[in-house]
Amino acid sequence: QVHLEESGGGLVQTGTSLTLSCTASGESASRSAMAWFRQAPGKEREFVAAVSASGGSQLYSDSVKGRFTISRDANTVYLQLSSLNPEDTALYYCARGDLDGSRWYGEYDYWGQGTQVTVSS
Repeated sequence: QVHLEESGGGLVQTGTSLTLSCTASGESASRSAMAWFRQAPGKEREFVAAVSASGGSQLYSDSVKGRFTISRDANTVYLQLSSLNPEDTALYYCARGDLDGSRWYGEYDYWGQGTQVTVSS
């Protein structure tokens, strides 16, 4: 059993930065692939970024590559968001999986409740 809890969301202005955190608890948390997804109102859940279990490799969606950075330590995953724009407004979810490098939400079996990021223009 893995429990994930996100934090760090908020209301920010266009062009600013924000750092999200996801704290994982459970026996396998530190040995798992981790990812961030997001879902805007009326849209499907979208892959944002993933980090391997070792922390040695990262994967990004085209829409955030160069602006967002994913990193981790043993039980916490971070997502640094920069150059934010209103299209980044969404509920951001942290997820845990067994497979490194997956963009597909179906590969992730534990999810947090999400943290809201709202970017005003």
